[in-house]
Amino acid sequence: MIMPKIKTSRSAAKRFKFSKNGGVKHKRAYLRHLLSSKSRGRKRRLRQVGTLNKTDSATAHALLPYL
Repeated sequence: MIMPKIKTSRSAAKRFKFSKNGGVKHKRAYLRHLLSSKSRGRKRRLRQVGTLNKTDSATAHALLPYL
């Protein structure tokens, strides 16, 4: 008997990418609007890629079985 395929969560696929060591990369929040009140340094730090913690990383791996 053939095992059924697992569907990839398309919303998670658009938000997360895996690093080579198995970590999960994501874009940081708070950089969409009301930017005039945020400092230049804060906006620069928000442009950097974030990584998920261990618990959220396990959830992301479950949502993205084939990526």
